[in-house]
Amino acid sequence: MHVIIGASGHTGGAAANKLLAQGKKVRVVGRNADHLALFTSKGAEPFAGNVTDKNAMAKAFAGAQAVYLMLPPDPTIQDYRTYVNQASESFASALEKNGVKYAVLLSSVGADKAEKTGPIAGLHHLEERLKRISGLNTLHLRAAYFMENTLGQADAIAQMGSTAGPLRPNLKFPCIAARDIGNFAGDALSRLEFVGHQVQELHGQRDLSYAEITAIIGKAIGKPHLKYGELTAQQFHDLLAQMGMSENTASLLVEMSQAMNSAYIKPLEPRSPRNTTPTSYETFVAESFLPIYQKKRAA
Repeated sequence: MHVIIGASGHTGGAAANKLLAQGKKVRVVGRNADHLALFTSKGAEPFAGNVTDKNAMAKAFAGAQAVYLMLPPDPTIQDYRTYVNQASESFASALEKNGVKYAVLLSSVGADKAEKTGPIAGLHHLEERLKRISGLNTLHLRAAYFMENTLGQADAIAQMGSTAGPLRPNLKFPCIAARDIGNFAGDALSRLEFVGHQVQELHGQRDLSYAEITAIIGKAIGKPHLKYGELTAQQFHDLLAQMGMSENTASLLVEMSQAMNSAYIKPLEPRSPRNTTPTSYETFVAESFLPIYQKKRAA
């Protein structure tokens, strides 16, 4: 049995679909049972539960040989560190109770640092907690900046006529499509060839800056002169608050962006065939960004 946490999300969904396509026995876990219907129609076993609920996770992991772990995002959380601590202990307890042998964790570039990285520090904590479980083989997938993080630029363009964000316009960083992470995770869960505690960075197809991201978006939407506006920390914080994020979450994302700007958060591995994934940002824009932008424009 393979158990997938966050199956209704981008990475978990891709991992679950890959395993189901290979005929694996899969249990999909999510907060909302209705969102798991797509997988049950393909033969998966659904399980609705919250990752901070120890009893629920103990039941979800029953009979599991391998699990895919991730921290489901919730921008309204008032105390992110408490959430991380609760989820970490819930996962660890369930793994130990059920004697699970393999776990693939969705982590992040920057998780080598214990502090000053915003929400990524929570992933460092979870990585360290998993290392203390006797007999568990773990693969920590330290993924790069999600291409999905740029989907909000559709709103920015609609409201301001430009893209905007807290990162320096010419700061280059690796960008990855979530589905590529999920496919990598699904492959690792299928093979189960990792032993001990291993770390694998995933860098996406290539490094990009927000100036380059903006140029690609601009070309795709017929605005070749589209510009990027760098936001101050306060402007970024206020924007996140306007979007409904909690004070704690907004502050952590500001901290993360500042850590990226200063290169405190950066990849530790050189780019290689192993950590380079196939989806280009141009493909992502055509398949994922454009439909959202066109709906915004129509509205």
